[in-house]
Amino acid sequence: MDNEKILSHIDHTLLKPTSTWDQIKKLCEEALENKTASVCVPPCYVKAIRENFPDLTICTVVGFPLGYETTSGKAADTRQALADGADEIDMVINICEVKNGNFDRVQDEISTLRDVCKGKILKVIIETCYLTEDEKIRLCRCVTDAGADYIKTSTGFGSKGAVAEDVMLFKENIGKNVKIKAAGGIRTAKDAAMFIEEGCDRIGASAVVGDINDR
Repeated sequence: MDNEKILSHIDHTLLKPTSTWDQIKKLCEEALENKTASVCVPPCYVKAIRENFPDLTICTVVGFPLGYETTSGKAADTRQALADGADEIDMVINICEVKNGNFDRVQDEISTLRDVCKGKILKVIIETCYLTEDEKIRLCRCVTDAGADYIKTSTGFGSKGAVAEDVMLFKENIGKNVKIKAAGGIRTAKDAAMFIEEGCDRIGASAVVGDINDR
């Protein structure tokens, strides 16, 4: 797989809590130069990126990284992000509700954000490292039935990131209109290519662009 194809699937990411504007600007410049799918950034930088990099596709996060905010809070944050200029939202599910077996509430929350994101891309982070296989399967159905655009493996802040086995499990259980984003621990072009070949449409990564440019 050539580098251009790999880059077209990359959400070039910087979500560290210490991220500075200078670092964010560099990320955006790299994304434009390398034609990545998007930049994925903290919500506080969305408005400035839209003003300074009008041609970029901007992804930001909601309920990140733990997911246990209220639905109304996530909805308000989503509205603000979209008003600031975000094109895509990566939301974290409420894992507490999953562990309580309240999958209807999880699906309702995704549906609520789907309504807020009308016309924009919604990706749903289920944080696979904390889940059983049955929970992952049930969440595939929640994401599908709620009408989200993507199911995403991980925040990158959990105890483990993306693994091929989870991508294969997703493929078997999501609906035909749901795509897959892998994130967490994907640091090289080789890693990214493997996940793309496994069926992922997007790769969340902070290091893949640098790996390609350094070689």
